[in-house]
Amino acid sequence: MVLIFLDQADGHIKKSSFEAASYGAKLAETLSTTAEGIVLGNVNDDLAALGKYGLKKIHAAKNETLNNFDDEVFTHIIAEASKSTDAKVIIFSNNFNGKAIAPRLSVRLKAGLVSGAVALPETSNGFVVKKSVFSGKAFANVSIKTEIKIISLNANSYKVIEGEGSAEIVALNVEIPQSKVKIKEVKKVEGEIPLAEAEIVVSGGRGLKGPENWAIVTDLAKALGAATACSRPVSDSDWRPHHEHVGQTGLTIAPNLYIAIGISGAIQHLAGVNRSKTIVVINKDPEAPFFKAADYGIVGDAFEIVPKITEAVKKMKGIS
Repeated sequence: MVLIFLDQADGHIKKSSFEAASYGAKLAETLSTTAEGIVLGNVNDDLAALGKYGLKKIHAAKNETLNNFDDEVFTHIIAEASKSTDAKVIIFSNNFNGKAIAPRLSVRLKAGLVSGAVALPETSNGFVVKKSVFSGKAFANVSIKTEIKIISLNANSYKVIEGEGSAEIVALNVEIPQSKVKIKEVKKVEGEIPLAEAEIVVSGGRGLKGPENWAIVTDLAKALGAATACSRPVSDSDWRPHHEHVGQTGLTIAPNLYIAIGISGAIQHLAGVNRSKTIVVINKDPEAPFFKAADYGIVGDAFEIVPKITEAVKKMKGIS
């Protein structure tokens, strides 16, 4: 059986989990077995509807103590669930939570782990998983030979496949260990599209010259229904909050569309965004390194170009 960890936040299943579910269901089909999901915490979504992604069962541990993520507690519960269900392959999203759980689970279950998978395993001769390496600059094919196998899937590397069906909901009766973590305060960013979940991201760099000019980024993002991001020098200068910093030392994202405004494209920044499906670069320097990685490039003054793009988007969408 293939077991998929369905990550949730604020009572809702994350988009990355739909990708993991579709990936796991297709792998289960290849292995002639079934795909089942596991959810920890109180979820407001209709879990049975997850059957449309190919899941036959959802093992749910509804407990408010699990609403707050704790890698040790989650690892223990998933390990026990995998034993009771005799799961041979366990799938995670390669996000913050998946990166925290998967290695711990690998040690506990003595299971081989491949993180950052970008394609379904090749099973005709063993079990070989293709993964991204060197910050997305290359790929490696890794063979897993252990009985139990763990894969964490890179965001936006496998399409969400919806069909028909309803999953059976099964209560997960496992002992929940006492958490060693005490949460004193939770600060949440309200009213913004989470970068990790965003389909479109509009990002700005030092070419915008100062925080007083950031409106051209936010205006375009609002028109597109996009999240906003920035380069490291921008967040280091306190022009923008640090949670918007994307790059090797910030968030790694993989939206369908990434628009970079006034960003030169240093290797550290590219490492965090090079898995984007489409990259559009707007920069007045025709020699900016980012143009080499761009699918589309516009050479010119961002202060003239971006407002025109924003107006065109508004006109197309009928936004006043």
